[in-house]
Amino acid sequence: MVRRIVKLHHFLAALGVVLLLPIAAQADERRFRLAAPEVLAESGLLDYLLPRFSLKTGVRIEIVPEGTPAEAGLGHREGRAAFVGAGKTWRLRLAGDHPGAARFADWLTSEIGQRTITSFEVDGAAPFALPQAEAAEEETATYDGDAALGQRVAQAKCGRCHVVDPERRGGIGSTPSFAVLRTLTDWDTRFQTFYALNPHPAFTQVTGVTARFASHLPPAIVPIEVTPEEIEAILAYVAGIAPADLGAPIQIQ
Repeated sequence: MVRRIVKLHHFLAALGVVLLLPIAAQADERRFRLAAPEVLAESGLLDYLLPRFSLKTGVRIEIVPEGTPAEAGLGHREGRAAFVGAGKTWRLRLAGDHPGAARFADWLTSEIGQRTITSFEVDGAAPFALPQAEAAEEETATYDGDAALGQRVAQAKCGRCHVVDPERRGGIGSTPSFAVLRTLTDWDTRFQTFYALNPHPAFTQVTGVTARFASHLPPAIVPIEVTPEEIEAILAYVAGIAPADLGAPIQIQ
């Protein structure tokens, strides 16, 4: 009887390990290390890029010093050219076949990733640019989200401040409508990362991306909670909105 119990214990322990393997593998696919030199880490570019990538994909990136073992690295000697700045062409090198790192490489050199790089500014100037002139050509961005869902989510969660649909009243007069925001050249980046732009961080949380509010510092207004999928749906909806007609520029004589 004792021998049977011992065998059963060993079987359950082994079964537990097997069941945990897929979970561990999945968690590993959602996180990887990126080695970067100090000059690039201190530029602020990575602090600007990585949260936007994580919001889009759910993949988290840990920045480690140059020379540290990592699944990917940024340097100027080898790899895929991603951007230029500080007198160098910065290249992304993958050290293996990590799916999260490969996804980051594709995003960083995609149309949206490249536009995110050029939208980063320090004191009103953009310190980083695209590696090749042809990479700056405009492409038609597509969004995989459900536009109908995006309209419903936007109306329910954004409508208390913004006019989401011109056919419906609401919003605050001093807050730009979605149609006005749609006129901006970087409208998609703004909507994709709105949670990080003031005043949104004070009352907005994105599932799996932002940290929970501290229990002793609750938001001053009813918080908004959205998922990455809902943000993707909002992007698809806004992409179909006609930009507001703001009229011709004012002529001063």
